[in-house]
Amino acid sequence: MLATATLAAGFSSLSAQAADADSGDAPATDLDKVQVRGSWFAPSSPKFTAELLDTPKSVSVVTEKTIQEIGATNLVDALRMVPGITFGAGEGGNSTGDRPFLRGFDGQSNMFVDGLRDVGTQTREVFDLEQLEVVKGPSSAYGGRDSGGGSINLVSKTPKLKNETNVSMGVGTDSYARGTVDANYVLGDGIAARLNLLRHAADIPGRDAANVSRWGIAPSVAFGLNGPLQVIASHYHLETDDLPDAGGFPYADPATGTPSGRPLVPDRNNYYGLKDRDFQRTRADISTIDASYDLGGHKLRNIARLGNTSNDYLWTQPDDSKNNPNKYGTLWRRTNDRAIDTRTFADQLSLTGAFQTGGLKHSYSAGVEYSEEKSSKGGYDIGGGGTNNPISNNQVCKTTGAATGYNCTDFYNPNPNDPWSATHPVTRTNKALDVEQTTKTKSVYAFDTIELSEKWLVNLGLRWDDYDTEQVTPVLNKAPTVLRNSDGFLNYQAGVVFKPTANGSIYLSYGTSSTPPGMDSGEGNDSISAAIQNLKPQETRNYELGTKWDLFDKRLNLTAAIFHTEMSNARVVIDTGSTQNAGKKAISGVEIGVNGQITDRWNVAGGYTYMDSELKDNGFVCSISSRTGCPAPGVWIVSPNNGNMFPNTPRHAATL
Repeated sequence: MLATATLAAGFSSLSAQAADADSGDAPATDLDKVQVRGSWFAPSSPKFTAELLDTPKSVSVVTEKTIQEIGATNLVDALRMVPGITFGAGEGGNSTGDRPFLRGFDGQSNMFVDGLRDVGTQTREVFDLEQLEVVKGPSSAYGGRDSGGGSINLVSKTPKLKNETNVSMGVGTDSYARGTVDANYVLGDGIAARLNLLRHAADIPGRDAANVSRWGIAPSVAFGLNGPLQVIASHYHLETDDLPDAGGFPYADPATGTPSGRPLVPDRNNYYGLKDRDFQRTRADISTIDASYDLGGHKLRNIARLGNTSNDYLWTQPDDSKNNPNKYGTLWRRTNDRAIDTRTFADQLSLTGAFQTGGLKHSYSAGVEYSEEKSSKGGYDIGGGGTNNPISNNQVCKTTGAATGYNCTDFYNPNPNDPWSATHPVTRTNKALDVEQTTKTKSVYAFDTIELSEKWLVNLGLRWDDYDTEQVTPVLNKAPTVLRNSDGFLNYQAGVVFKPTANGSIYLSYGTSSTPPGMDSGEGNDSISAAIQNLKPQETRNYELGTKWDLFDKRLNLTAAIFHTEMSNARVVIDTGSTQNAGKKAISGVEIGVNGQITDRWNVAGGYTYMDSELKDNGFVCSISSRTGCPAPGVWIVSPNNGNMFPNTPRHAATL
């Protein structure tokens, strides 16, 4: 949808701005939430104790202006401007929301909103975003558990002391229609309110039948914007109702090729799903209270959040496991379904400021955090259809149509309007049998940037997490299966910064991260099994040498970095068939980035990434294929993937 959305924004949009020149007695000072600290753009998190130029880590900031100018309509669109990020989809076609990979590591569980972890599975919107902040490399010192590649923080829009209304509307090809409203009003002395609205609908370009539809509202109110005590209350609501698209036919498997060995290539527009059955509906409700008090050189802040997200879907995955396309010119309509509800509570108390000791200036940030994440994972009962062919009682499709319950369709000419036939309508499975997972985390952290001289700085960070997760799987007429993992882990980072000039820096840094069992990816994919519940967290470390430069009156930021990231105790299967922390993988690379304004009319954002990844020890695999597991210990062999690149690490990647 990116190309369509960009055309709509660039050629078919209407925008209106209304600013009240006489805003009553409201002061002229704009106290927006994101404070620019010596640069045209800056991270909002108080855990950054120096401006971006002097932070010894790769950090990319995507501003609201950039988001608007590229015509981004969702998070994936906005992140395409950030080097070092690739995107994945759910395993087997399961839709689990946004799934970015940062330097080859799954970043779905490392999503934050205003500095608090957001684990709910959803396709995130941009209508309420002030900016995006991407931290690359292991960053558990900043946010706790981490997959090793970095984290993404979404900064929400907040009220400001300025009357302003922005309305945008866009239309385009493939039934694209989008409208947003961003209205800010001054209500009194230091009091302001802001309202963001969204309506979006479109077909999927180049695909039959598939479409998306969503709407959102995000109100917020702020008190004390011109005083030491500030309180901001906000709520974010987003609903989606899509006809999902699992994509076209995966014709890479030689088994599905023609007798001559050439792959079968159907029309790209083919949609193998069913309008009468398939759906994906998501909902997000997130309420936040952010309070801060200026102590004069120090600031005390507390941010608390309650969140509730859901992701329900049933959709078709084209299945060629029985070689139906080659044998009969047909395809099996396999169904994937899930119902996920996630509830979160998080609270973060922090103190930031600066002081001097022995002639050295310290800029510090310290705090404590508590979070509780609860998820329920169920599915949908499709009434016997979508599981078996009434004719063959399996996935073999010798024919199509009503006789097969419309589980089989023509490979070259599928009909998404086929009527769905089943013994009963699609219904939610018994919620009493949902898998329940609860994760509780208590954390304490501290950061300090020490100015040794005008040209030398040292950055230090430390974080301790006390982590506990429990998974309860109900069993009909039996006691539930309970799995649990508890641990504590310490992570840290250290960096040295040399400033040859005021607008440039050269840095060397080291950082670590920890990934507890079952926390590799986002909610909906995360789970514990008996094989891994007693294992230690995976540990990742990163070495980085880089440089940053602010040009054109600090409006343009240039960055370059060489990095090496290594996971030394990855979870793998060993030669006895058990899972242990014995694997190893590494990635080395170079990253170049550019972000900002060259002239008043010329903005640029993008970069280039080179990645060289290797699975150094990927454990063992069974040499005999069996649906019931490996039959004997003696048939385990060293993984043939040893020495290969690991997924989602393109050797060369560029964006502009």
